[in-house]
Amino acid sequence: MSNLETLPELPWQVPAEVLKKAAQIKLALFDVDGVLTDGSLHYGSDGEELKTFNALDGHGLKMLGAAGVTVGVISARKSKALERRLTDLGIAHQYLGVSDKVSAFDTLLNQLGLDAGQAAFTGDDVIDLPVMQQCGLKFSVQNGHFIVKHFADWVTPQAGGAGAVRAVCDTLLYSQGEYPLGRHTQQ
Repeated sequence: MSNLETLPELPWQVPAEVLKKAAQIKLALFDVDGVLTDGSLHYGSDGEELKTFNALDGHGLKMLGAAGVTVGVISARKSKALERRLTDLGIAHQYLGVSDKVSAFDTLLNQLGLDAGQAAFTGDDVIDLPVMQQCGLKFSVQNGHFIVKHFADWVTPQAGGAGAVRAVCDTLLYSQGEYPLGRHTQQ
C-alpha cells in the first residue's frame, strides 16, 4: 500500500549499514522510561505513577504492527498508566517490572520463533545494554546515557518521549518499503 517514490527522504541521516539491518527486523522492542517517555517520574498525591506519552510515537508503533513487525516492551518498571497506554496501542508483548530483561527477550524470541538478529531494541540506560548487545539492531535516543549511545547502531535525533520512537518506527518502515500511506489508526 506504499509507494516510496512519492515519499520524501527521511529528514535525518541513517547509515546505509543500519538501513540494511533495519530491513531484516521482524521484532521491535522498546524500553519505556527515557524512550517512550522523557524519563521523568511523576507521582500523584496517592502515590500513583503518572506518565506522559507522545502521540506520534504511538502512531508509529501501530504502523509497525500493521506492517507485520511485532512490537513489544521490556521495562524494569510497571505502572497502571503504562499498562493502559500499551493496551490502548494493542501491544500484546508486555514485559513490565522485569529485572532480567535478557530472560524476557529470550522468552519472546522462542515464543515467536525468531532469532536475535531479527530483533531491534531501543534503550536509553545501561540496564538495556545486555538485551541491546544480543539484537541485530541497537537504537538509542538523543537523551540516552552516553555509554548506551556509544554501543547503539543509531541514535535518534529526538529525545525519548519527544518523537524518538517514531523516528525508529519510520526508519524501520522506510527500510522495509512498508510505509503505510492513507492508513489511519487512533494514536
